[in-house]
Amino acid sequence: MKIKEEKKNPYDQNLDLLRAYRAGDEEAGERLAELNAPLVYSIAGRFSGRGADMSDLIETGNIGLVKAMKTFDFSHGCVFSTYAVPLIFGEIRRFLRDDGIIKVSREEKRLSALLCAERERRLSAGEDADIASVARAVGISPQDASSALFASSPVRSLDEAAYDDDDSTTLGSIICDEDAEMRQFDRFALRMAIEKLSEAHRRLVILRYFRDMSQTETAKLLGLTQVKVSREEKKIMEILRKELS
Repeated sequence: MKIKEEKKNPYDQNLDLLRAYRAGDEEAGERLAELNAPLVYSIAGRFSGRGADMSDLIETGNIGLVKAMKTFDFSHGCVFSTYAVPLIFGEIRRFLRDDGIIKVSREEKRLSALLCAERERRLSAGEDADIASVARAVGISPQDASSALFASSPVRSLDEAAYDDDDSTTLGSIICDEDAEMRQFDRFALRMAIEKLSEAHRRLVILRYFRDMSQTETAKLLGLTQVKVSREEKKIMEILRKELS
């Protein structure tokens, strides 16, 4: 009786080929590009029907693949294709935008401006500035708000900060970060917990931890004493700890 051999994943060769390519083996580089060609085709296919030739999309996607081959960091210990995907996407999106094929309508630009203005107003006033609240104030759905903001947003670089409150963490550094998904989950869980707080407590949290105001500054804005703010802050921390435990 023959034992059926387990089918190997062709992408298992990626790291070995990549090491050889980095060591100067051009044939290994060609083999690596050939092995990952279906990945480029798949991503390029998502942009078909937007006015660009498929061959141009594939060629541009290959530029992203080559960038991934040259910049991949083995110390991250992640799958090469996981790292390559956003670079391929980024190159194609940049090509389409620079070529004027991705169009942003006047209405989306108008909505984006309104949303940004409303968000800044809310932050300055210490009010909730999440996408749902801002969209509701403007009179549109959160989905339409997300679409307008995404359409008007520039192509981001992997060297940009991944989080507003952490300049040291770049987008590129979290692509292969195995703990990134867990951190995102923790942030989501914390946001949900904060949304369950009373309006007064949410306002205090926004001023203290999102607007980075001192207890004294917060007290003046809310018409409270610094001691009262300190006591309320301790209550909030206890509520959040119970909610997240």
